[in-house]
Amino acid sequence: MRTAPRVELSPEQRTALEQLARQRSAPARVVERARIVLLAAEGLENRQIALRMAITPEKAARWRNRFLEGGIAALQKDAPRPGRTRTITDRRVKKVVEMTLHQKPANATHWSTRTMAAAAGISEASVRRIWRAHGLKPHQVRTFKLSREKKGRCGTMTHDYKRNGTATLFAALDALEGQVISMCDDRHRHQEWLQFLGVIDYVVPADKQIHMIVDNYATHKHPKVQRWLGRHPRFHMHFTPTGCSWLNMVERFFRDLTQNRLRRGVFRSVEELIKAIGEYIDHHNDNPKPFIWTAKAADILEKVKRARAVLHNRQSA
Repeated sequence: MRTAPRVELSPEQRTALEQLARQRSAPARVVERARIVLLAAEGLENRQIALRMAITPEKAARWRNRFLEGGIAALQKDAPRPGRTRTITDRRVKKVVEMTLHQKPANATHWSTRTMAAAAGISEASVRRIWRAHGLKPHQVRTFKLSREKKGRCGTMTHDYKRNGTATLFAALDALEGQVISMCDDRHRHQEWLQFLGVIDYVVPADKQIHMIVDNYATHKHPKVQRWLGRHPRFHMHFTPTGCSWLNMVERFFRDLTQNRLRRGVFRSVEELIKAIGEYIDHHNDNPKPFIWTAKAADILEKVKRARAVLHNRQSA
């Protein structure tokens, strides 16, 4: 049976590789390569390393050999690669165009680059390139052609509409995991708020503390709510100051729900509306992703300074 070349490490090499494998600031690919070499030094074959690390045997063999040829330094850089060959065929491009024109995603009224990429098995950048090349803009109602005929017309919506009822959506967004706990009701009083708190209490494991960031709506501070919170000490309420933007993450979720599922939807009853909201949230929770705040504090403070300067100039004028 064919066996892989043996890897023997000096004490200095082992120490350096172990440090590299634990280093959080090192690139993930370098950490992975260090782990491959350490496992190889323990006597594991490439297939065994592949099973343990969920990689291919070829990858394990490649970095075993690179280490034997160039030492630890060889793990820190990639070998030169030839130019990329075309990976998206004309047939795949045609499929994306046809899906964009004649189909809809399961949980939205129109395609986004993310949903199309998942459905077509390509990257979001590739979807953007295909749409740009064919003049497709599914996020814009006026320029999106839905007709199968050669003479198409842009998708349109009437200005007037018939309101068949409304619903109040209660939603609690897990800031770390991205999952959403929700409840729909007719109104937003302290009675409904207490029901929603009960839903959260039931869904969240009993051994966890619950910190809720909510706005200063009077319903959230009703005496009956305060008494309920007193009987449930694991709930910790944090009320946002007036005019504060601490609820931006859950508001962004509401924006996605409106943009992707509700704005272009047709709902003939409140029941249809609630069903659509529930299906959207269930689909979201199948693969939740947290919203990540990317703005830098320095940039935010600079905007505040500019806004104050403009306000000051207007008041002085």
